[in-house]
Amino acid sequence: MEISPKTDKMLELLDEKFKANNQKLDDYLEGLLFANFEPYWRYIAVDTLLTLQQPKTDIPDEIIFIGYHQITELYFKLIIHELDQMRNSDLPELIWKDKLTRIVRYLKNLIDSFDIMIDGMEMKQFLQFRMSLLPASGFQSAQFRKIEMSCTDMINLVPESNRNTIPNTPEDAYNQIYWKQGSIDSETKQKTLTLEKFEQHYEAEFLQWGKSWEHVNLNQQLQKLQQNNKLTDELKTAFKTLDVYLNVNWRLSHYRSAVRYLNASGTDVSATGGTNWQKFLPPRFQRIVSFPSLWTEEELANWGKGWVDEQLLSLPAKK
Repeated sequence: MEISPKTDKMLELLDEKFKANNQKLDDYLEGLLFANFEPYWRYIAVDTLLTLQQPKTDIPDEIIFIGYHQITELYFKLIIHELDQMRNSDLPELIWKDKLTRIVRYLKNLIDSFDIMIDGMEMKQFLQFRMSLLPASGFQSAQFRKIEMSCTDMINLVPESNRNTIPNTPEDAYNQIYWKQGSIDSETKQKTLTLEKFEQHYEAEFLQWGKSWEHVNLNQQLQKLQQNNKLTDELKTAFKTLDVYLNVNWRLSHYRSAVRYLNASGTDVSATGGTNWQKFLPPRFQRIVSFPSLWTEEELANWGKGWVDEQLLSLPAKK
């Protein structure tokens, strides 16, 4: 059999690779003779994947709820995969733009598909099976919390009114982090079981995560780019776009869903786990901004204001 120049070159490169690791190319080539071709269903683990939807009730639309949240967590994994590669401000501008664009694309896909949650389930069915999920809640997405901590300094995740009253350390900021306020029972004013279980399972991991990103989160990298005069207009726009998608659009999609299902009758219903969604979800209340140095004082003061009523719900803006 005649060996093409390309194949000959590849064998040479492979031989160098295996020799560098004290391995023999011939052994691996022999192994290829007995290896099976990898079919799609095994590579993607389709059979296993399709067993991961385990409804707690016999209500048909619960499978939609589970499937969408599992898809969401897979997208979050892809976002973290990109963030892990962005710990270095010395990356070329094209790489920065590519990574930021990828993250925004993942968030946009999730937001665009959120109609599955808003209109893709029967309201009556949702209000029935949701009570069987207690104390589980989408609030407990550890990956999303990690994404937030990877994008900005922990102090920026503290409610605005408390930021100047605590030391700027990951530990102190974590203790005052904004999402804990959203998991106070609207009736008892105590921590919900949802929050208690979440903290028990993830608190140590969150603290470690926050410390590991303290000096390399995206906001820190952004400041280094600014200091080194490497923040181009295109990069600035990319960072601002991510800020809006992460801290406004993504949250508004959840708010719209909550209004659809939990306020449909005109009376407020507590979210799954008892979280106070009315005060927790709207960006104008959270006022969480990942890259505050990119926005004017006026833009920060009006963060999310009016967008819920005017842009999402098409209702008259509240005065």
